[in-house]
Amino acid sequence: MLAALASLPVAARTPGPIMYRDDFCHGLGQWRIEAAGDAKVSAQVGLLDIDTPKGLTLWFLPKLTGPIAIDYEVRAVSAGGPHDEVSDVNAFWMATDPAAPGGSVLQKRRGGVFEDYDLLRTYYVGIGGNRNTTTRMRRYVGKAGQRPLLPEHDRPGKADMLEPNRWFRLRLIADGQRIAVERDGVTLFNMTDDAPYRHGHFGVRTTQSHIQLRNFSISRP
Repeated sequence: MLAALASLPVAARTPGPIMYRDDFCHGLGQWRIEAAGDAKVSAQVGLLDIDTPKGLTLWFLPKLTGPIAIDYEVRAVSAGGPHDEVSDVNAFWMATDPAAPGGSVLQKRRGGVFEDYDLLRTYYVGIGGNRNTTTRMRRYVGKAGQRPLLPEHDRPGKADMLEPNRWFRLRLIADGQRIAVERDGVTLFNMTDDAPYRHGHFGVRTTQSHIQLRNFSISRP
């Protein structure tokens, strides 16, 4: 099913071969959790379900080398639960830790607090809602307290925000100097990076929220 979904005309082009996938029917063996609170994370019957009272990052264990495109469907759940905030659906990709041997983000287990990730070199996207009033993309440079944000990468429009319980498809691209985010086949962010991050890890990120993912795959763009 993942291969069929990847072949949909997301941007009117044929995707490359799929390198990794997770149908979320067999647990969390491909993932590692970093959570600040008592989070509940499960992968079964085709859904990755993340319900967390505080910050959480879920790292995909295989190291990725570009060019890559990361595809998945995601929604922010609003069903009356204690963390159903519809506030943020976030991700890191091509993430490395310059202080770790080999640069792997998996060498150190962080506490899940957002500031814990400032020292990474990574691309980041955050789809906002409610208390998060913009949707944004950043290129982290590995320095504490620095999360550079270009004006054109900070979008406050209603159409850019989360809608409760609505599935949408994200594609995160690292294709040489072209770094991009597509949402439902439309380019949300596009950046030319003269010093691109060419390898690293992917991580799902959220804070005080309840989100679900399905149909996850990584392919050549």
